[in-house]
Amino acid sequence: MDIELPLGSDPASVRRRVEALEQVLERALTVPGLNRKVGLDAIVGLVPVAGDVVSAAMGLYLVWEARNLGMSKWQLARMTANVGFDTMVGAIPLAGDLFDFVFRSNSRNLRIIRKHLDKHHPQTRVIEA
Repeated sequence: MDIELPLGSDPASVRRRVEALEQVLERALTVPGLNRKVGLDAIVGLVPVAGDVVSAAMGLYLVWEARNLGMSKWQLARMTANVGFDTMVGAIPLAGDLFDFVFRSNSRNLRIIRKHLDKHHPQTRVIEA
């Protein structure tokens, strides 16, 4: 699997980057036996304190990309709240780790970004076969 991410600041490049990041953070691996996908966010979150900080930083990168797209303050606030809520609850030992398995703030934030891109930059849409 050789993925080349675009470095441009155009909406199509941003879309490819945030979709790839969300894939890595939320759906990179399948848990054997459960047939449930997990990503780096849940795995790194198992490390006390440092894992939660790293997860929050990666989630905030999506918010930063959204800001660069010119998304509204309301959308950015919702996305920041998703990351903040995930970080706060994820910081609780054991319960937070289970919560990370269910609450996917990066997937929620990707939906917000996609909705914005589909409305304001429809040429970035990718039709999947």
